[in-house]
Amino acid sequence: MSRELADARPLPVWWEDRDVAAVSGPLTRSTTADLVIVGGGLTGLWAAIHALEEAPGRDVVLLEATHVAAGASGRNGGFVSESLSHGLSHGEATWPAEQDALVRLGRQNVREIGEFLRAEGIDADFRLCGKSMMATRPHEVAALRAAHELSERYGEESHLLERDEAQADVHSPTYLAGLRTLGGGLVDPAALCAGLRDAALARGLRLHESTAVTRLERDGAGVRCRTAHGDVRARQVVVATNAFDPLLRRLRAYVIPVWDYVLATAPLTPAQLEAVGWRHAQGLTDAGNEFHYYRRTRDDRILWGGYDAVYHFRRPTAPHHEQRDRTHELLARHFRETFPQLSDVRFTHRWGGLIDTTSRFTPVFGTALGGRVAYAVGYTGLGVAASRFGARVALDTLAGRETERTRLALVRRPPVPVPPEPLRWPAVQVTRAALAREDRTGRRGPLLRVMDRFGVGFNS
Repeated sequence: MSRELADARPLPVWWEDRDVAAVSGPLTRSTTADLVIVGGGLTGLWAAIHALEEAPGRDVVLLEATHVAAGASGRNGGFVSESLSHGLSHGEATWPAEQDALVRLGRQNVREIGEFLRAEGIDADFRLCGKSMMATRPHEVAALRAAHELSERYGEESHLLERDEAQADVHSPTYLAGLRTLGGGLVDPAALCAGLRDAALARGLRLHESTAVTRLERDGAGVRCRTAHGDVRARQVVVATNAFDPLLRRLRAYVIPVWDYVLATAPLTPAQLEAVGWRHAQGLTDAGNEFHYYRRTRDDRILWGGYDAVYHFRRPTAPHHEQRDRTHELLARHFRETFPQLSDVRFTHRWGGLIDTTSRFTPVFGTALGGRVAYAVGYTGLGVAASRFGARVALDTLAGRETERTRLALVRRPPVPVPPEPLRWPAVQVTRAALAREDRTGRRGPLLRVMDRFGVGFNS
């Protein structure tokens, strides 16, 4: 490992000075419940809250293998996106008849998240500050212009920044243009999860952390959730395990666990902040397929992640993948290239987390075990807000409610399955190479064009 990363703490910056250990004990005996939720991330927490609000007094149990927000929900960059379709262009290409509804529902979802946090007094640094996408290659400038036109068509306030404007906003010599959009924003994801956990507990949730569910079985008119020290018999189950080893065999055909890696700097001094500009503190991303995402935190660190998404052939979800020296060093080099004026800023944290991607880059929804189990997984990095939508879809499905959400083709039609191993690993590598080639050349190769025709999400 390089010297500049040797002293960086191997944990998410969101966990610094915060007690993230389990607040509840493990399940130690068999019990019953009306509803069991498997997974203590954002999808599971929102499902618990909405289930208890729908039916106060309902017996809801949440089982989490380690602790709440141990997975992607507590490790991500905290970008709050209004999109349910992994971007306007992908939504328009894949669900053109539903695009207006998807845009409206996505904006409503983010608005209601903000209203809930204010009503509950949850301080998660939730800010609707929008984001900027930056072009760093000449062919990306035209892509930003097209994205600007698309944003205007769907009523999203956006501003196209020429080179001087982009560099005046955030001082980087790499920027050739920018697109500033005002929808969505940022949040502290660990604080969000802690607030949602407490809100669910206040509504009557029974939470058991350090309790891994090993199997789901039919049990008469319900489901039996097997764990090491006791079973839970429930009428219904919501599976919210996302990228982790699926309890339902069918999900292996849809969800690919991909590791994403992140760095965080020490808090910037006033002089360093002046050197970088960034007065609006909005989220930032690159315009390419292999992109960085970065932002300022509440204490003026820079969180810098993305670019090198990694799929591991053997034990793809094993915890030892949380650290990857080669990728962290690559991220550090890219940071220095983007902000050469911050060459003296040190990195204090390095970590990785699992992204649950699908071939369509959007979630897969469905039921199993005769409609007793519902699942919502596969958010592909945009689950901070969309997880609430997914939780509501799962609850609608279990209740047999036909709603505007459940009528969506995005919900009803699953993505294209992905091949199993040993074919999956080479398929992922070939696809990554094609995306990197497009980033270098600006030309969409034959493989990506074929995938576009089959509704695979690489046009997002």
